[in-house]
Amino acid sequence: MGTYGDDARQLLHLVGGKENIAAVSHCMTRMRFALVEPGKADVKAIEAMKVVKGSFTQSGQFQVIIGNTVADFYNDFVKEAGIEGVSKDAVKQAAKKNQNPLQRVITALAEIFAPLIPAIITGGLILGFRNCIDSLYLFENGTRTLCDISQFWSGIDSFLWLIGEAVFHMLPVGICWSVTKKMGTTQMLGIVLGLTLVSGQLLNAYAVAGTAAADIPKWNFGGFQVNMIGYQGQVIPAILAAFTLVYLEKFFRKITPQVISMIVVPFLSLLLSVIAAHFVLGPVGWKVGAAVSAVVFAGITGTFKVVFGAVFGVIYAPLVITGLHHMSNAIDLQLIADYGGTMLWPMIALSNIAQGSAVLGMIWLQRKDAQAQEVNIPACISCYLGVTEPAIFGVNLKRGFPFICGMIGSGLAAVVCVATGTTANAIGVGGIPGILSIQPQFMASFGICMIIAFAVPFLLTGVVGKKKLAEEVNETAQLAEIAAGTGASAAAGVMALVMEEKEDGEKPGHENEAGKETEGTLRAFLTGKAISLAEVGDGVFSAGILGDGMAIIPENETLYAPADAVVAALMPDSRHACGLKMDNGMEILLHIGLDTVDMKGDGFEYLVEEGQKVSAGMPLIRFNRAKIKAAGHRDVTICVISNVGNAGDFRFHTGMNVKEKETAVVTFR
Repeated sequence: MGTYGDDARQLLHLVGGKENIAAVSHCMTRMRFALVEPGKADVKAIEAMKVVKGSFTQSGQFQVIIGNTVADFYNDFVKEAGIEGVSKDAVKQAAKKNQNPLQRVITALAEIFAPLIPAIITGGLILGFRNCIDSLYLFENGTRTLCDISQFWSGIDSFLWLIGEAVFHMLPVGICWSVTKKMGTTQMLGIVLGLTLVSGQLLNAYAVAGTAAADIPKWNFGGFQVNMIGYQGQVIPAILAAFTLVYLEKFFRKITPQVISMIVVPFLSLLLSVIAAHFVLGPVGWKVGAAVSAVVFAGITGTFKVVFGAVFGVIYAPLVITGLHHMSNAIDLQLIADYGGTMLWPMIALSNIAQGSAVLGMIWLQRKDAQAQEVNIPACISCYLGVTEPAIFGVNLKRGFPFICGMIGSGLAAVVCVATGTTANAIGVGGIPGILSIQPQFMASFGICMIIAFAVPFLLTGVVGKKKLAEEVNETAQLAEIAAGTGASAAAGVMALVMEEKEDGEKPGHENEAGKETEGTLRAFLTGKAISLAEVGDGVFSAGILGDGMAIIPENETLYAPADAVVAALMPDSRHACGLKMDNGMEILLHIGLDTVDMKGDGFEYLVEEGQKVSAGMPLIRFNRAKIKAAGHRDVTICVISNVGNAGDFRFHTGMNVKEKETAVVTFR
């Protein structure tokens, strides 16, 4: 029997048995299941297992977090289950059957927009900054803006529009590229298709409303004419055109002989998709997009706008759990294209703040619980900066009542938001920085909404949580008395256990021969900027589910060992991560980039072997930052203490530039 035989057998039973597993695989830290009937999995019992650090369901996959030893656990699991594992992509495909048609559409939208979000956020921040210098009348008794009184800032304002226009007007180019990338077809053809939708030969989409029908330029084909209209900022026409290109390319590739494929496939695919885009799909998509944005706009501005705001504010956080919130990106962008701004985005930013404030309430309630604060504080910070997953999954949902308190605060803030007509120029960073995207005339009203989103969840969580936590303390005390006979003997038993652990050396910390504690150090494994896990912005790492740690935004392309250790785990298929084990029992996970497992090892090279002893500063992995970014991933590299062993009193040194093999980034005893 393997090391994890008993745990593997227990997990097999809790997921519903062998017959309930359609496919199983693993990544560097998680078991990934596509279950036949997801409802059969006993999630609470699974999370109660000592070997399990958490679980969640995403895109139809049930993922169980094991940690660095997941490869060994996986081997024992498939042996106990009597099944064969498959690739991660195969699990994804199998998991799609657990998604209804709407979920599949939402998943597709999310995958399309995910690579575009950094550019969209950048564009939103730039527009927000331009608002501050060209639309806020702060000078000469409120009659002039900074651009009015300064030629320098007027030039800056004009120059920055170069980026803003590239992001929002040329959005169809990015959408067409992203669709072809997701579907595995020729990305350059997608880029060319997108360029034909925003060509300077066409009437700009933003000028159509102000142009008489007779003045719209046309292609004249003798028997019929087609309007020469661009699709700047349009979402649905670009998506329809891109998917048409994808399916045409796949069709022609299937039926065309290999010897002429290079000529025939791209020519026919691009030509027919451009014709379809401008003759049919563009006009139809424009009308569909306009209809969707009109319905949403009517809801936000109509008679029942307060009800709309309340409902949206309350349900947005639950939408994040289901993944349906990704649909809001397309709606926001369509509202911006049609109405020059979006009233949806401000409510999303307020929902982020409300969930963060619920966590802030938990920080106050658990101010004496150092272990809870290790999760609470990073989750709160990341939530206020627009990354809600650590707060929602790591704190609020676990307790339940903070999540509901956040929903109530978000709903009340959203009511005031729509009642005052608060509008954003663009999608920006969520949470507190969201105010930079708000149109200048609405910044004051948004500020009031922010105060509501801060105060209500914090106060509600404090009031409700005080009672809830008191009940938990009483229940714990009663259980201790039952177990030990009396409260006094229970306390004595706990004290004896603590002393026993201290004597056995199982408590964090290690000693030298003289009996004094010695300090250990992890050196910088890369050159770059050291940041906290909260700043990483990943739902699993930032929530501390795998353990505490820090990260480095790299400037070099070789990952070095931070200390003397043994290579405990490698990922041969993806080569993007490495697990180390030190002599004091401490286990370290080094993980290059976010979601880089999807690259299947392209751009990564292991320089060590599993079981090899390495010394501090020895190279572990060589990686290609350009390839990581080209694949749409971040190259931030994470260091997690997945098992503290005999170490303790960890200090993570972040917020500074570090030098590989030299700077101390983690100290411990």
